[in-house]
Amino acid sequence: MTGQQFLYQENQQYFAQCGRGIEEITGEELTELGATGVEPTYRGVHFAAKPGVLYTINYCARIPSRILAPLAHFACHTEKVLYKKAMEIDWSRFLSPDQTFAVFANVSDSQINHSKFAALRLKDAVADFFREKTGRRPSVDTREPDLWINLNLRDNFATISVDTSGGALHRRGYRKSSVLAPLQETLAAAILRFSGWNGETPLVDLMCGSGTILAEALMAYCRVPAGIHREKWGFLRLPDFDETLWRKVKQDADGRVRPCPEGLIQGSDVDGRAVDAACENLDEIPGGSMVQVRRRDFHDLKGFKNVTIITNPPYGVRLLEQNQAEITIRELGDFLKQNCTGSTAWILCGSIDLMKHIGLRTSKRIPLFNGPLETRLVKLDL
Repeated sequence: MTGQQFLYQENQQYFAQCGRGIEEITGEELTELGATGVEPTYRGVHFAAKPGVLYTINYCARIPSRILAPLAHFACHTEKVLYKKAMEIDWSRFLSPDQTFAVFANVSDSQINHSKFAALRLKDAVADFFREKTGRRPSVDTREPDLWINLNLRDNFATISVDTSGGALHRRGYRKSSVLAPLQETLAAAILRFSGWNGETPLVDLMCGSGTILAEALMAYCRVPAGIHREKWGFLRLPDFDETLWRKVKQDADGRVRPCPEGLIQGSDVDGRAVDAACENLDEIPGGSMVQVRRRDFHDLKGFKNVTIITNPPYGVRLLEQNQAEITIRELGDFLKQNCTGSTAWILCGSIDLMKHIGLRTSKRIPLFNGPLETRLVKLDL
């Protein structure tokens, strides 16, 4: 291989970004997909992988949000050092002046203490690299760039990486319709993993909203790759990208898809618009027609014996919404106690205070973050 060698090529080390509280299970998933040297850390996981495993992780992993390939790591106390080191990277191996890029930065405990300023200086370096070489520069596109570039600056050490995912992995591509405050796909996948559900019992979502939990359960059971709808991948821009290997990885993963038994996964919601959205989204996934979704208030359901219930009840920010959320969670607890004997329920409580209103003893309480909001995933053995 000719040209500049980048850090990920020297050590085959990558970094999977993920949400707070799900680092350990992200590491477990990466290991199952072939990663080695897995080391969870704050909001991410360091791991090693050969190219085929890197492609597999991007295509199949359900929990991480992005997979980063480090290009350079260096001590960085000033913006001048950041600019100089970024200019030393041969960006022409990833990008041409006719294409677009975007930079996103994470900064903590460093002399450079503003992430937007740090991202701006890195952006300037990339643009100036091309201007010096070609007299032209690529444009910035913060929505759908050809190349995502990440800067992580912590304790005055900088790592510049390219995003091999080509954008946030929670954007599965099946969400054609939505309702207020949908659950992010990667968090739904994490909740399913925490629950341990594997299809041995039926799965029920009593307040399914636009169907994210149902969709992620369907994809997990049927082994549908999380990236099956994605066409634009960042790893296609790596200088050592192997198209033949990628085609084999994709073919193998697609070949493992299996059907969903009718009635295995079912959901309901009192809101007809949510039910319509859930059905529309499920139709985008192989096997989606086998998922039963109906418009029902959970109070009107007959109950469920020996099933796994996973649901994300609505929660409010304003006072009136909070009061209604407390009533709903209390009534849900009563319904589960009276009508779901022998089942296991996993409830995502949108606030810590909301847990005490459920009226049932919890056997597990797992802190999770839905964006900036701290929540609790609670397990109820009924």
